[in-house]
Formats: sequence, structure tokens, C-alpha cells
Amino acid sequence: MKDTLKTKIILFCILFLAGALRFYGINWDSGFHMHPDERAIVIAVDKLNFPDNITEFFSPESPWNPKFFAYGSMPFYLLRFTGNIMSVLNPLFGTYDQINIVGRFLSGFIDLLTIVFLFKIGKKIFNKQTGLIGSFFYAVAVLPIQLSHFFAVDTFLTFFITVTLYVLIVFYEKPNIKSSLIVGLVFGTALATKISAFILIVPVMISILFSVLKNNKKNKIKKIIKYTLISLPLAVVVFVLFEPYALIDFKTFWEQTTLQSIMTKDPFIFPYTLQFVGKTPYIYELKNIFLWGLGPIIATLSFAGIIFIVKSFFTKTNNETLEQWSNEIIILFSFFIPYFLVIGSFAVGFMRYMIPLYPLFCLFAGFAVYKLTKNIKPNIKLITYYLLLVTSLIWPLSFIQIYNKANTRITATNWVLQNIPAGKAIATEHWDDTLPIVDGQRYKNFTLPLYDYDNDEKWIEINKTLEQTDYIIIASNRLYVPLQKLTACDKLPSFKCYPRTAKYYKDLFSENLGFEKVAEFVSFPTVPVLNIKINDQSADENFTVFDHPKIMIFKKTTNI
Repeated sequence: MKDTLKTKIILFCILFLAGALRFYGINWDSGFHMHPDERAIVIAVDKLNFPDNITEFFSPESPWNPKFFAYGSMPFYLLRFTGNIMSVLNPLFGTYDQINIVGRFLSGFIDLLTIVFLFKIGKKIFNKQTGLIGSFFYAVAVLPIQLSHFFAVDTFLTFFITVTLYVLIVFYEKPNIKSSLIVGLVFGTALATKISAFILIVPVMISILFSVLKNNKKNKIKKIIKYTLISLPLAVVVFVLFEPYALIDFKTFWEQTTLQSIMTKDPFIFPYTLQFVGKTPYIYELKNIFLWGLGPIIATLSFAGIIFIVKSFFTKTNNETLEQWSNEIIILFSFFIPYFLVIGSFAVGFMRYMIPLYPLFCLFAGFAVYKLTKNIKPNIKLITYYLLLVTSLIWPLSFIQIYNKANTRITATNWVLQNIPAGKAIATEHWDDTLPIVDGQRYKNFTLPLYDYDNDEKWIEINKTLEQTDYIIIASNRLYVPLQKLTACDKLPSFKCYPRTAKYYKDLFSENLGFEKVAEFVSFPTVPVLNIKINDQSADENFTVFDHPKIMIFKKTTNI
């Protein structure tokens, strides 16, 4: 009883720390809706209204149809319902203005629940120590903390995948109709969060197979068929309940889903995926996981944990407990490996794509710590844990420093309004947020179409614009990082080669274009106390561009 209380207290402390990291600076953009994916979702949610009658509900033109299927509909409906409830406290929580704040709290809260189920998995397969250490690592992992500050589907997808893996282990240990129904319910909800959860079909079928084969009873085939026909059809039903317009408006659903699928194979399809041209599959993902998403310490321990686990499969033993442990591990790996192989092979590699694997990475790291400290003296083990605690906190505490101050776009806006006279001409880049974010009507505003095909017509237009421009504002690295790399025209599609654009940036940054840099705004993660700044500009673009983009302002010095 005493040991159980101690475990609950430690888990509570982990959740408290995780909550502090996730909810700190939750209104990081001061209400300006600076995350484009979140903004798009909130616009769709703001338009949702429940139909007046059943006929309207089953129409593709229903006001309950989000007409937005890049993500699943379940999080949209959850935000709509929660926003309506919270509007009792503040009417703005039910509107576009502040419903995103409600969504961010939901995103952070659901990620706290992921920690709870991660602990349950660790405790069930390994032991309480592994579960607690793995939960702590996930609590302080940087990418889950960052994604909890946004309302998108990533934390929701991670939660439902983690819960599905947990209930699959429960089902494997005690296969029955009830647990089979729960598997279908959770799996279907994961699918309605994002269709990429379909990869869960692999561990679902493996858990059913293992649960039947471990018993020496007859009718094994019938049992496999029975559990399959309970779980999978129920998952489909739940998916349709939470995403009904995938069927009712199948045409739109299929078109958008197909477009997303094409994007994963072709980085040239959208301007914002050009950053991934030349991406090295798997290495790119592992680099971002190691350097930024988990940080070097947790990532190294994760890889060590994987090695320990794989090594155990080659250890000959007749121990029945180890055999069950091995089968449960296989259930986890039957998701972990296919997901990593499929998603890592994509031509685009947004860091968030790998977030469903982060709980398992952290669990494996927890197992590595358990194995490495299992046989050392209690005093030395305690010191080791304290050192691990302190060093593991460096990365997340450094990262959340970006929420200690105003967003760089807000700081840049204040500078513009104070230093650029009204009536001046400002040029900003297309496919990026414009600056200033308020009172832009005070200025003459131009747009530089730098993603356009690098032909004479483009540069005639841009040069004409530059002649009239007093200031150039680069609001992030969205354009200049990928476009300066796409210059090998003998290896690239002709319409996606940018030698002249690369030269433009080279001349601009070296101040040979007739403009000089007069202001720069940057917010790096900073190690507390030591005040050491961590330059994360080499990370995946989406890691910096939303909540701490680098902004540069150039002023004309000579005529073009």
C-alpha cells in the first residue's frame, strides 16, 4: 500500500510538471492566430452548426460538414462542443477570437492523459519504475510540449494511438468480447482523428492472433474471426460516427485525402514542402528527434532501450513470463516499426509526423535507465536519478524561454510601427504571414512572388516592385531556406529550379541589392541561468516558424 501511494505521488508530480510545461505561455501569440494550421481548423470549427433536421444532416452541404479532411473531424467537433460549453464563462471562448485558446488547453490536457496511459503500458509490460521514468521523459520532451501549445490533431492522435496500444495489451492478456469492443472503440476514434492511424491495423491483428494462440484451446480460427469481426467493424462504425461526412461528402473527403497522399510522395506539390526536396529518408527524422524533439539525452537512452529489448529476443529461455513480455513487446513494435518505416519514407518529413512514436521512444528510454541502474547501489542509483532529472530538464526549460517574451512577429510589428513612417512601401513574401500584423493599412503593401517559376516575367514583376519598395520584410525562413538550395537545374524539374531567386537572396543578405538590414528579431531557446542560446534554425522549418520565427527587415539605400 505504501509503495502504491509513493508511485501515485511520483506520477502526480510528473503530471504537474508536464502541465506546467504545456500550459505555460499558452497564449503565446497574444490572440493573433499565428499558427496557420490551427487558424485553418479554427475557421472551419467557427462555421460548424448542428443541422436543424435529419435531411440537412445527411446533405453534403450540411453546416455540420467541416469540408476539411486533411485531418479527422473528431477534434473539430470536440472543440466546437467544448467552446460552446466554455462560452458560458466567456462568450469569446465560443467564437473565432478565443476558441483557439480552448483548443490549446484541450491539446495540452489530452497530452497529460497520454502520460497516464504511457505509465500504464510501462507498468504492465515492464515494471513501475520503467513506467514512471518513461512518463517523466515524455513529460519533458520538447516536441510534445510545443505541440500542446497548438490546437491541431497531433496530441490527440498520439493519445488515441497510445490508448489503443494499451487496450491491445489488456486484450492480449485477457481476451474477451468486452476488451475486443474497447479495442474497436478506441481504434475507430484514432481513425477519426487522423486517417494515418490506419497503421494500427497491424498491432490489432497481431494482438488478436497472439491472444488466441497463447491458449491451447480448440476453435482458434473461429476465435480469431470472432474477435476480428467485433473489433474492426466497430472501429469503422465509430469512425463514421465521429467523421460522418467522410461518407456523406465522400467526393470531398477522397479528393483531399488523395491530395495529402500525393504530397507525401512529391515535395514539389506545395511551396511549403519544398524544404524537403533532397530529404534523406529516416536520417532526417532521426536527426530532428535526436537534436530537437527529444533532445540528445532522452534520444540516446531511447536508442539504448531499443537495443536492450531487441537483444532480449535472442536470449534463449523457457521462462513463460518472459515469453508473455516478448509478445507484448512485439505488439508495441508491430506499430512502432511499420509506422516509422512508412512515415519515414515520405518525401516530406514534418517533425510532427513522428509524434505518435514519442511515447514509445520515451518508454524505451525508461527501460534503458532501469536496466542500466538495476544492479547499482541505492545511493549511487539515487544520485544517478537526480543527475538525470536535472540534465533532462535543460532542453524543455531552454525551449519554453521563447514564451517568456513577446512573439517575434509582435516585436517586429511594434518596431515597424515606431520606425517606418506611414505611407512607405513595404514588400513581404507570398506564402508567409504579412507584417505588420496590425495597422498594415498605414503603408503601401506589395507582395514578392518568389515561389513562382524563375522566368523573365517573374523577375520583371519583382524588379518593378523593388523599384517602388522602401522596406523588405522577411517574416520567417519559409522561403529563403529552401529556395537557395534549389539551384541544380540539371537535377530538378525546370519549374522548381531557382538560381535567380537564390542570387536575389545572396545579394539581399550581403546588402548588394540596394537594401541594408536595419532590424532582426530572433528568439532562440536559452539555457536558464547560464543564458546560453541554442540556435535551432537548422531544425525542421515547422519547429521554429510558428512560435519563434526569425524576422529580418531591410531598408532601401539606393535605387534598384
